[in-house]
Amino acid sequence: AKGARKIASRKAGHLEPFTRVKLQLAKGRDLFIVTQAETIDAYPALRADLTLTGYAAYVIELLDRFVPDEEAAVPSLFRLLTETLSRLAAESIPWLTVRSYEMRLLDLLGFRPQLFECANCKNEIQAQDQFFSAALGGAICPRCGQGLPGLWRISQEALKYLRHFQRSEYRTAMRARPDEATQKEIETLMQGYFQYLLERELNTPGFIKHVKA
Repeated sequence: AKGARKIASRKAGHLEPFTRVKLQLAKGRDLFIVTQAETIDAYPALRADLTLTGYAAYVIELLDRFVPDEEAAVPSLFRLLTETLSRLAAESIPWLTVRSYEMRLLDLLGFRPQLFECANCKNEIQAQDQFFSAALGGAICPRCGQGLPGLWRISQEALKYLRHFQRSEYRTAMRARPDEATQKEIETLMQGYFQYLLERELNTPGFIKHVKA
């Protein structure tokens, strides 16, 4: 926005990263010009902690990659984003908040993964280690997994928590307590699925990994 280029601008404080603002814009020749800015929520905690900064940047990057600018004003998507930023700023377990966000985002975008039946044969998924197909959009039973290419293994424990995040409201989802190995497995699988859907790598997971190392 042209009106925010100079640090000395009176509007600069309203345009910090992650800040939710109400803007008044005037259409210029090439760009919109910010003529008035009002902060609705500054989310200061998201800038005070690098891990939270990384997670906040991640949820914004996901939405930005999936949604063209002209569709960014979809109320359900915007509400999910602002609720997630508020929760990240307030909650003590940001990893769970982000996993819940991922599942809700996939639902809203029409990419809900099949986790209760095989995405290939449609038979019910049993309580055992399975496979996951990004191309087919869900879990693959061991029988189908013997003949399909490009599958990732998914443990029974990781699948259990993915199902929990998918079918649970936020407060219920926050009760999950996966161990560190399961967290890493879920995180790797979800990022792989998003990268498949987007056909490109995400920038923020590398930053989060570096900060947490």
